[in-house]
Amino acid sequence: MKIAVTYEDGQIFQHFGHTERFKFYDVENGEVKITTIINTNGSGHGALADILKKCDVDILICGGIGGGAKRALAEAGIKLYGGVTGDTDRAVEDLLAEKLIYNPDVECSHHGDHHHENGHTCGQHGCK
Repeated sequence: MKIAVTYEDGQIFQHFGHTERFKFYDVENGEVKITTIINTNGSGHGALADILKKCDVDILICGGIGGGAKRALAEAGIKLYGGVTGDTDRAVEDLLAEKLIYNPDVECSHHGDHHHENGHTCGQHGCK
């Protein structure tokens, strides 16, 4: 199984569509065997979902995410755990231990109204 986490300085990046790095975790028998960080150049949600699909990702852990990205991930067969904050390694440990706290209904719906420039981060204030 391969898990991807939106990544910035060891933390879960909070805006999927602007993700510049993913941390990948290759998991066998419930244990992380290999981790890799890849650069994406923040390509936008469609290109990011395509990168994840091409890398054979099964699961994505992220912060905030919009409806279009959720659909693109679903079409790629990638299971989403959104609305997660904190340390990336800890989130994967929690997922593997079946105790990850996430929001199955997370969806940023305010793109274009410039909340991000004012310190807003998706996955938190104002996102479902």
